[in-house]
Amino acid sequence: MRARVRHVRHGLSKGRSRTAVTVAGAVLWLTNASQACAAPKDAPLAMRCAEFAGAVLPPELIALPTAGVQIESAAMVAATAPGNQQGGEYCRITGRIKALKASTPDIRFDLNLPRRWNGRALQIGGGGYNGVVVSGTGVMPFSPDRAPLAQGYATFGDDSGHVGDSSLAVFGLVDEAVTNFGYAHLKKTHDTALALIARAYGRPPQRMYFAGGSTGGREGYTVMQRYPDDYDGVIANSPALNFSGVRLMGVKLGQAEYATPGGFIPPQLLDHVYQRTLAVCDRLDGAADGVISDVEGCKEHEAEIIASLRCAGRAPSHDECLTDPQLSTLLLMRDGLSLPYKLAWNVSGYRGYNVFQGTHLTGMLGLGHQAARLPVPTFFANGYLFAQGDGYVRYFVAHDAEFDSLRFDPLHPGKYRGQLIALSQTIGAMNPDLARYIAKGGKLITLQGLADEVISPNQTIAYYEALIDRFGIDQVDAFMRLYMVPGFQHGSGVFIPSVDLLGALDNWVTRGVSPETLTATDIAAATNGRSRPLCRYPLFPRYSGKGNVNLASSFACAEP
Repeated sequence: MRARVRHVRHGLSKGRSRTAVTVAGAVLWLTNASQACAAPKDAPLAMRCAEFAGAVLPPELIALPTAGVQIESAAMVAATAPGNQQGGEYCRITGRIKALKASTPDIRFDLNLPRRWNGRALQIGGGGYNGVVVSGTGVMPFSPDRAPLAQGYATFGDDSGHVGDSSLAVFGLVDEAVTNFGYAHLKKTHDTALALIARAYGRPPQRMYFAGGSTGGREGYTVMQRYPDDYDGVIANSPALNFSGVRLMGVKLGQAEYATPGGFIPPQLLDHVYQRTLAVCDRLDGAADGVISDVEGCKEHEAEIIASLRCAGRAPSHDECLTDPQLSTLLLMRDGLSLPYKLAWNVSGYRGYNVFQGTHLTGMLGLGHQAARLPVPTFFANGYLFAQGDGYVRYFVAHDAEFDSLRFDPLHPGKYRGQLIALSQTIGAMNPDLARYIAKGGKLITLQGLADEVISPNQTIAYYEALIDRFGIDQVDAFMRLYMVPGFQHGSGVFIPSVDLLGALDNWVTRGVSPETLTATDIAAATNGRSRPLCRYPLFPRYSGKGNVNLASSFACAEP
């Protein structure tokens, strides 16, 4: 018989966390009449899985306001089922966390409960503007082949509360959906999954982790800042910490390319810029391997590189030199954005990119490939940063699908200033106060490419340095590891690292073994299989001068 649910209100006693209430309440779903038909406490997972199908969880199980949870499906997936490459049987649960308003989309989620559970749970973040349910069944990006689910983790993710691909920002017109995207979906899904896990296994997880990159990286920092008691460890890679800042940066870049005569830079010329920086800086780390590892050393050659790229009396060409407007576009990206007002948490702009230190801007996530701006910019035609920034200004800021972002001034936003500030509070993770997370013993690993063309590596470094200013290097070292990877972009690059960060995090949390230098295997197609040390920031891998240049053992972590 399918389990029935009663809505039980649980008072919050003084000193008792809402998470504790969620776990305690998980055993109270079934009515007395249905207890006889419910799976007994020691029943196999298959029996417990079946009882979830069609169940309704009361709003009281979630710390933030919702209209409850509807379980849509719950079924065991056999180890031999087509498409199941996780190495074992598991219970797959899908459902919706109901919004308060009928006009707000529900939060759709997936939860996977392995028959052989290791006692741990992993919440997985999304990307871009989200909009697609994170299934939690696959391998983590840039990690070895064995998925967390196959390792025994209960895994879960969601769509952040709207439907659409990661480029669509239309949901910005709906206030409750914006709040869900900013932070609320994380807590709502966490509490739902926690209650289901506790019911399925008869106990809550011993450890709760979060892992994500880009938007998912921002989400990782968000849960540490907003819900520090809920997590024991976080992996937050390439984090979009300063979400409003990077979107305004994208608008300024679009204006430089498409609202400034001559500001567009064709892809072949962008490639020339990259090749020139490679020629000057590749060997600074001791190895001619196509990777600029000594980024700080390369910055010392920046004036030389720029001078060699400037047309300066030469006839402009499509692939040999930069005109002044074109150079201004790149210098804008290098310098970042400075605002004459403050966003939330005293943020006054966005840090610039390593444009002349090995960042390749011709890919799908780079600058525009077409000299004409489309009415609705796309990633390939007009550049990732501009396309995403355009949607942000249209829907989140102006609430007007016809708004022209090329006419919007981020420095002097006028009547939109209050909205920009409010949004930066809702969507963003620039709050440096991680005191509660640190005090409870939480751990954090962040990995990012020094050649990232989407999320500025210098913004991530600036946040790390702000933590050191606030807490001191010893306290930051006790809970955080930052790995900045040469040659790695936003998911692509001339070096794409594969490394078991989840294993490193779990070992740190459960055994107290802090990760130091790690070894990453390159999964870039052209150089697949070579390895490099992953050095703790600010160190970088320097070739020893002997040994196989494709082996990490031939490199040592060096001071810049």
